Amino acid sequence: MPPTLRLIDVTLTYNPGRADEVRALRGVNLDVDQGEFITVVGSNGAGKSSTVQVIAGDVRPSTGEVRMNGRVVNAWPEHKRAGLVARVFDDPRVGSAPDLSVEDNLALALARGRRRTLRFALDQKRRRHLREKLSELGLGLEDRLHQRVGLLSAGQRQSLTMVMAGLASPRILLLDEHLAALDPATAQRVLTVTSTLVREMECATLMVTHNMDHAISIGTRLLVMSGGVIISDIAEQEKQDLTVKGLIDRITRAGGTVADRTLLAQ
Repeated sequence: MPPTLRLIDVTLTYNPGRADEVRALRGVNLDVDQGEFITVVGSNGAGKSSTVQVIAGDVRPSTGEVRMNGRVVNAWPEHKRAGLVARVFDDPRVGSAPDLSVEDNLALALARGRRRTLRFALDQKRRRHLREKLSELGLGLEDRLHQRVGLLSAGQRQSLTMVMAGLASPRILLLDEHLAALDPATAQRVLTVTSTLVREMECATLMVTHNMDHAISIGTRLLVMSGGVIISDIAEQEKQDLTVKGLIDRITRAGGTVADRTLLAQ
C-alpha cells in the first residue's frame, strides 16, 4: 500500500530566471503514512510553509511529484484536494464563519464534500454527537452551540476549527503554525486538543511550528528543514529522549540555523 502522502524530489522556484528568483524548495522527499503525526521546524525561509502550500494545492511544484494515496495530484487545484486535505491556519479567524453559530459551523464541516443539506447535517443524532465531541475538549463549547463563533476566544475558535477539520474526515491534515497567534497558556491547551483530535482522526498529519518544545512533545516524527530541504528526520523513539538543546545542536551540526523567534518561543 502506498503512503498516504508522498513528495518526490519536489522543488518550487518563484520568478525563475529573473534577478529576484527564489528557490523555496530544493528537492523535498517525504513519505507520510496513515496515522503518522509529523512536526516540522526550521527558521524563516526554511521551506516549511512552501511545503504545506504545495501539499494543499496553493501552488504547483516546479518539478517533482506530490502523490496522495498513490495518485499524482500536481495538477489538482486546492478545491479538488478538499476531500482529502484539511488545513488549519495560524490565524484563529480563518477556517470558520464568524457570523454563524458554533452549531452551524460544525454542520458546514459535516457537509463538506458531501451532497447533504444543512438541515440533514443538523438532525438530533448528529447534534448529540457534536455536543459529546465538544464536551471532550473541556472548553465549554458544548454549552455554546448557538453562540456566534465571532464571540469565542481565540483558543476556543482554534479548537473549534480543529474539530471542524476532523469532521471532514480528511486523509491529510495540515496544521500551519496553528498555535502561533495564541498566548502560551492557550497554546498549551489547544496543543492538548490537537493531540487528542489527531489521534482520533488517524490521518497523515503535518504540524509546522516555531516552538521546539511543542515539536518535541507531540507527534511521532520530527522534521527539520533548512534552505528548502529536509536536513533531519527524527523518529519517535529518538524524539522521546530529545531536549531543546539537543535539537538545536542537531540543527546547527546539519548546517541549519535557529531564528530568534524560535528561541523566544521556548
